[in-house]
Amino acid sequence: MEINKMIDHTYLKAFGTKKEIDQLLEEAKKYNFKSVCVNPTHVKYCSEQLAGSEVLTCTVIGFPLGANTVETKVFETLNAVSNGADEIDMVINIGKFKEKDYDYIENEINQVVKAAMGKTVKVIVEICYLDEEEIKKVSEIVGKTNANFIKTSTGFGTSGATKEAVKIMKDNVNGKEVKAAGGVKTKEDLTNMVNAGATRIGTSNGVTLMNNQEGSGY
Repeated sequence: MEINKMIDHTYLKAFGTKKEIDQLLEEAKKYNFKSVCVNPTHVKYCSEQLAGSEVLTCTVIGFPLGANTVETKVFETLNAVSNGADEIDMVINIGKFKEKDYDYIENEINQVVKAAMGKTVKVIVEICYLDEEEIKKVSEIVGKTNANFIKTSTGFGTSGATKEAVKIMKDNVNGKEVKAAGGVKTKEDLTNMVNAGATRIGTSNGVTLMNNQEGSGY
């Protein structure tokens, strides 16, 4: 797969304005990235601006803490899809996972998948808060659901993706795909994630990666 078609070109900062989103869209179309990943408030605009291109519109649900109720995440998903979202990146309730309420996690994922109505769903598990055994366990849970991907990070935690975590995920997620997000700043980082099993990369460094330079952002 070409590098550009692995990249979700990302802008999720709280202070983003139309200016930043327009730049993101321009870059995404220029490099033909897989998607732009934006906050829900920008979904409708991005979907409209990307019409006729191959670039998808991806958004985030329960972001960045994952502590919203299931009902809220379902509404966010329905709203995002109605506004034109092609892909949904949802954050699990990490506290519930830490409590070992695994049925809750499996249910909330499947509820969001149902609300997504056939759109691709990626499940963010925020690996910086999990040890290796927990990464293995949460991967197994995601593997039992109808989601399409497991995703490492929001980019708002204490750290991002690691090749070690990606490998654990890939080995335990029951054949689903892995998205590595956060900290992918160089071609070497990207190659390491792909070699570990990632098929999608979430980064704000898409342009620098395409130009073989080192990025500085998420």
